[in-house]
Amino acid sequence: MNTVTPENSREKAFLVGLCSAPETPRSLVEEYLDELAFLADTAGADVVDSFIQERKLRDPAYCIGKGKVDELIVFVEENAIDLVVFDDDLSPAQARNLEQALKCKVIDRTGLILQIFAIRAQSAQAKMQVELAQLEYMLPRLSGKWTHLSKQKGGIGNKGPGETQIETDRRLVRNRIALLKKKLREVALQHNTQTRNRENAIRVSLVGYTNAGKSTLMNTLCPQAEAFAENRLFATLDTKTRRLELYINKLVLLSDTVGFIRKLPHTLVESFKSTLDEVLQADFLLHVIDISHPGFEEQMMVVRDTLKEIGVNHDNIIEVFNKIDALDDPTQLRELADKYPDALFISAKRGINISLLKETIGQQVARDYTERHLTLHVSNYKLITYLYEHTEVLEKKHIDENVELTIRVRNNQLNQIDALINTTQPMPL
Repeated sequence: MNTVTPENSREKAFLVGLCSAPETPRSLVEEYLDELAFLADTAGADVVDSFIQERKLRDPAYCIGKGKVDELIVFVEENAIDLVVFDDDLSPAQARNLEQALKCKVIDRTGLILQIFAIRAQSAQAKMQVELAQLEYMLPRLSGKWTHLSKQKGGIGNKGPGETQIETDRRLVRNRIALLKKKLREVALQHNTQTRNRENAIRVSLVGYTNAGKSTLMNTLCPQAEAFAENRLFATLDTKTRRLELYINKLVLLSDTVGFIRKLPHTLVESFKSTLDEVLQADFLLHVIDISHPGFEEQMMVVRDTLKEIGVNHDNIIEVFNKIDALDDPTQLRELADKYPDALFISAKRGINISLLKETIGQQVARDYTERHLTLHVSNYKLITYLYEHTEVLEKKHIDENVELTIRVRNNQLNQIDALINTTQPMPL
């Protein structure tokens, strides 16, 4: 089980948000800061206070105005603040200038998310993915504070191109990045080899905003899953796949994947692409939505945009509104049911409408199959054997020298089956 930083060593954090109305309303920035506070708590920090500066253009040196920086210097010193977190990404120069002025650690939302991923990573693959993302984030932010250790020598006859310490560090980081990418490609290849026998199975993936209840739903649908579930962000990083028992005679595999979030760092998306391959290879997705969250519709858009970013271009997505037991107003549920007529409304924690969800999954699976009636010569025993191994034979009849088969085949196998039938010639008796 994952543990967070002990209470007596938790850092004191201050949060900073920027509002550039009307593009970004203040109410939305306040919501972002609430989520940032949740992120800080997950990372092991206690939020002391926060402020929002309304500013059309960011200051190139500090992101916020110099006057706000001066106020923040006093507050940080008086309250012994350990960490200042900006909701927006900081340039390397801005982060460096702020740390020098505030005399404390300064990170942005991306850095905080990377820290949480580092805490949560359990498997070797997840740890490598997080390290890769951290190094790619760190590379442009390496400062020149070790320049006094330069390998360049002074004096006549000793002045050469040399290599400064920061250049050495950058080279080491780049080498480590290349090594991690190579190792992750090898892990992905091993995973593809190990899961090759899943090709004939229906694959379903849970996707959604972090803390929407995906792991809880995974445990409810597949009691043997034992997926780690906790009311914290990014409780799950490693993909877990289990068999989903339905009322149909089909092998259905359900996968739980890493959650998405606003402003998800691009380096994380790139690093976790091998993990997110489960989403790309899935026949359809269950988009789990926390209906009790006031900003759930924006969270839905974040998930949809992230799915497009990783390459999901189909609409085989079932929207599953979770946590209906947390709604205080029942009329809201009726209004949402009218607005999203094809969606399902459940409570994974209390098991409400889970049977309906399983039935819907079964119907979706059934739509992925097509029945075909074939007449084959008995000499085509190789093709007949292949059909028995790769399709579901519903009926078989012998008529003279022919075999009549009624098969049920997956839609993505139709072209392959048709090609085999068209190229296979009857063998003479």
